[in-house]
Amino acid sequence: MKNWIRSTCAAMTLGIALTAGMSTTNDAQAAGLLEPIGGAGSALSIRTHKVAVKIEDGYAITQVDQVFKNPSSRDMEATYRFPVPDKGAVSEFTVWIDGKPVIGEVLEKKQAQQVYDEEKAAGRETGIATKNKHYSFEMRVSPVRAGQDTRVRLVYMQPVDIDTGIGRYVYPLEDGKTDDAAVSFWTENTSVEENFAFNLDLRSSYPVTGARVPAHPQAGIVQLNDKEWQVRMASGAGASAVAQSSVSAAPLTNAEIARLEKLHSNHGNAASLDKDIVVYWRLAPDLPGSVDLVTFKQPGEQKGTFMMTLTPGDDLAPITEGRDWMFVLDTSGSMQGQFATLTAGVQQALGTLANKDRFRIVRFSNDASEITRDWVDASEANVRYWSNQLAGTQVGGGTNLFAGTKAGLKALDNDRTSAIVLVTDGVANVGTTEKKYFLELMKKYDVRLFTAVMGNGANRPLLEAMTEVSNGFSISVSNSDDIVGKLIEFTSKATHEAMHGIKLKINGVKTTDLTPEVTTTLYRGEQLTVFGHYWGTGDATVSLTGKVSGEKKQYQTTFQFPDINERNPELERLWAYAKTQDLQNMIDYLGDDSEFKSAIVDVALEHSLVTDYTSMVVIRDEQFDARGIERLNKQRRATETAAASARASQGVQTTRVDQHQPAFSAPRASHGSNSSGGGNGGGAMTWEIMLLVLFLVGGYIRAFSKARAS
Repeated sequence: MKNWIRSTCAAMTLGIALTAGMSTTNDAQAAGLLEPIGGAGSALSIRTHKVAVKIEDGYAITQVDQVFKNPSSRDMEATYRFPVPDKGAVSEFTVWIDGKPVIGEVLEKKQAQQVYDEEKAAGRETGIATKNKHYSFEMRVSPVRAGQDTRVRLVYMQPVDIDTGIGRYVYPLEDGKTDDAAVSFWTENTSVEENFAFNLDLRSSYPVTGARVPAHPQAGIVQLNDKEWQVRMASGAGASAVAQSSVSAAPLTNAEIARLEKLHSNHGNAASLDKDIVVYWRLAPDLPGSVDLVTFKQPGEQKGTFMMTLTPGDDLAPITEGRDWMFVLDTSGSMQGQFATLTAGVQQALGTLANKDRFRIVRFSNDASEITRDWVDASEANVRYWSNQLAGTQVGGGTNLFAGTKAGLKALDNDRTSAIVLVTDGVANVGTTEKKYFLELMKKYDVRLFTAVMGNGANRPLLEAMTEVSNGFSISVSNSDDIVGKLIEFTSKATHEAMHGIKLKINGVKTTDLTPEVTTTLYRGEQLTVFGHYWGTGDATVSLTGKVSGEKKQYQTTFQFPDINERNPELERLWAYAKTQDLQNMIDYLGDDSEFKSAIVDVALEHSLVTDYTSMVVIRDEQFDARGIERLNKQRRATETAAASARASQGVQTTRVDQHQPAFSAPRASHGSNSSGGGNGGGAMTWEIMLLVLFLVGGYIRAFSKARAS
């Protein structure tokens, strides 16, 4: 039986990066300066680390300024690594040479590395920013002169999603430790010796009623008005002065200064780059569903770039139905030391199931096998017995994720609504490991894969691609998240209808190069964000269609695309990044295809993006000229910086374009909504799922805390 209820809630996956925070303090686990393990050690250190974040018009721009210190008597090379931000597109890498900032330019990866090596060998100042798959970005600078400081800057941008009325920004610092080669070679110096500052400015088109930084209670949060908020945090000597002198930082209140000075007195001068910074903000309740449009089109140009965000109204009804629970557990050697705690979480989760529910347990390491052998009624006696069996499971071997996933899928009962709880870091290293085979496996089953991807080191590209193929959804979870809030977001989707088979059409103004190319399902509280190009100007009719419980739904509105709008030049890079992701997905699915790689390189070079195949290199100005390297990124950054300054001098502008002809009749979903699809409409089943996930995540957090304390 394959009705819409079964396909909506057919699977729930926790793609948990179990190694993301559970390492001991001797392991590589955070952003920082890299030092060879077993080597003589490096005298280099991070003197200052200042972060300035601007969130406005649907995207965030993060600027990181650092000063590396070399107190030794010899010149040295600095290597700094940090986790890849979700959808983060690096737009600037700058090194100060002779006291002046020199902005990097993007070249093909091999060429950029050759230029860096040659300049380094010649003893001239140089730097390079590269991407290491989904693991990390690395910045190398040479030389950090003996007895001197070297200043560098990194800027990246990313779209910001609002889910069920909650916005979320993550500054990633925790390294997932899933790059085995790097972990075995490097350790990190994560300490900021003198000054650390984090400053975030939020300007929202819609009223904001609250903000919080759950893992950093020392942060100062200031509301300027109902649409502008600030987050300020600093530590180290002169913490208040650092915060106020950082880019775009507003003056701190006396209370905030006192809090920062108290923090400094309690924790000393050094800050540590080992904990993600997660900032939430909550939109006002009962806001309308909406269509928002941000554009960039220069005078005299026919082609413009746009970002369109559709936020549907909350008209997805709750569902209530018993289900089967399939636990697929990673018992590989990487789980050593963590599995006992996670087993305890699964045991407690089993205890929350209703008597009418059933469960099965599959484990995998080098291979996969079932512990329960068949579906088991969730009676008290069965829960107790199989919990004991699970506790005796041995841990060891590699990670045959494919075998475990396949075993779980094959055991599902087509006549029952099922949920898969997959506990793993997603890093397959035994058996089938290629991404395309995981996607082909998912396509064979009428099943929805719901993923909660924890940590910065999880194989997010693989887990999210499996989710997309199955028409499911994913949420990202950091150790610094408000776990309860993330669970509410998660469960509100698993217990409500979804819109399947969605199609977006734009008639009127000519539009091309839409990305992402395919989005098939929208769940409660989700937004649909699409980048693209448009030609000319004039009215456009936008329609969103899909099916809910087999019934066709259509939403439509008409509005104008502007002829000129120079406010948001960053859209060109955001479109380019989304396009490279589409192309990378094609490579992952079809295999190593040079045509798609060439396309990624072309897009990245034109828009100055760091990708798997391109890097950003800094050399002296005269060396750029001598090598005939065009300063395309320097020009692009000048345009973007001027636009950012212009935006800062203006008031908050609305981006909604369907006020006169609303596309959606119901208010958008929010956690406090009382509409047909909101509130507690899911009944007891909502709380069962919430408790289930809470115990699993709680076990993970307890293991993380224990390891960090050891």
